[in-house]
Amino acid sequence: MRDFRCDCGSTVFFENTQCVTCGKALGWCPPCRAMSALSPGANDTFQCGTAGCGARLVKCHNYAVEHVCNRCVVVADDFAGAAPLCDYCRYNDTIPDLAIAGNREMWARLELAKRRLLYTLDLLGLPYGARADGFEPPLSFDFKADTTVAPRWWWSMGKEERVYTGHANGKITINLREADTVEREKTRVLFQEAHRTIVGHFRHEIAHYYWDMLIGGDGAAEAAFKNVFGDHESPNYAQAQQRYYADGPLDSWATSYVSPYATMHPWEDFAETFATYLDMVSVLDTALHMGVSDRLDPLTAELPDMVNRYIRLGVVLNELNRAMGLTDLVPEILAPPVVAKLAFVHALAREDRCH
Repeated sequence: MRDFRCDCGSTVFFENTQCVTCGKALGWCPPCRAMSALSPGANDTFQCGTAGCGARLVKCHNYAVEHVCNRCVVVADDFAGAAPLCDYCRYNDTIPDLAIAGNREMWARLELAKRRLLYTLDLLGLPYGARADGFEPPLSFDFKADTTVAPRWWWSMGKEERVYTGHANGKITINLREADTVEREKTRVLFQEAHRTIVGHFRHEIAHYYWDMLIGGDGAAEAAFKNVFGDHESPNYAQAQQRYYADGPLDSWATSYVSPYATMHPWEDFAETFATYLDMVSVLDTALHMGVSDRLDPLTAELPDMVNRYIRLGVVLNELNRAMGLTDLVPEILAPPVVAKLAFVHALAREDRCH
C-alpha cells in the first residue's frame, strides 16, 4: 500500500475520506487508481483533482449514504440519478441490520478490510468477479450478526443462532462480531492465535475461493496441490475437522506449517499459506512505497528474495512492536516446508496473472 496526495499537497491514506489540511472530500478514483481530492460539480457529481485526470465521478452509494466506503464511480457528464455501488461494494449480498446500534461502525471496519483485500488482489492481477462477469464461482460477501438476543459468548451458542465465518461456492461470510475489537481479542486468546484480524479473515477465506477457481476440478492442478499440501480427499474434510477439534494441532506443527490451524486439512493449510502470501505481498509493497525497504517489488521479485526480505523486516518490525508492548507484527516462522508451500502459491499467482 502506498500513500497518496491531496491536490493541496498534503499526504492522504487509503482509509481517508477528507483531507485534514484543506478539508476537501477524498475518494478513490478508478481511472487514477488513487485516492484523489474531489471538486464538487452538478447533480452530486465530483471532478477528480489528480493532475491530468479530471474524471467525472459520483461517490459510491455506501460512501454517500451509508458512510462505510470511500470509493467513487465514473459517470457521464450529464449524470443525474441515484448513486450506484462502486466496483467493490457491488459484491455485497448481505449487510448487517443497521437498525441495531453499533452495527454500522462494525460494518465500516469490515468494508475497510475488504477494500484492502481487493486492492491486493488487483495489485497481483488475480481474477475475481460476479456471475454477470462470467466468473464461476461468482464472488460475493455476506456480513451477518449472530441471531441471539442475549449477550453470550459466540462459541456457546446453538448452531441455529450462530453465523459461521467461512466460504462456500464463492460466497464469503464474515460474522459481524469479528469487527468487535474486544470480542475478537477474547477469541484470539481463547484459540491461542498469534493474530486474529479482520483482514486476515478475508485473506484466508479468499484462498478457498481461489482453490475452487484455479485448482478444484483440474486434474493436473489437483495432483500438483496434493504433492505439496497432501491429499485433500483422504481423510475428507469432515473427518479431519473432527480430529482437529478433538486432538488439537500437531505438536511439531511449526516445522512444516505456517499456523496450528493449517494442520487440520490440506485445504486449510493452503488457505493459511495463501493468506500468509497476501500478508507478505502487502507488507513488502507497503515497505517499498513508504521507503522502509527499497529495491524489492513483490510484483516482480523472485520468491526467495521476497521471503528473505519479509523475514528481515519481520525481525525489525517485531522489535518495534515489542518496544511498544504490542504483539509481533510478523509471527510466522517460515520453515523450509512452509516456503515450499509459499512457492506453490507464488507460482499459482504469477501463472494466473500471466494469463
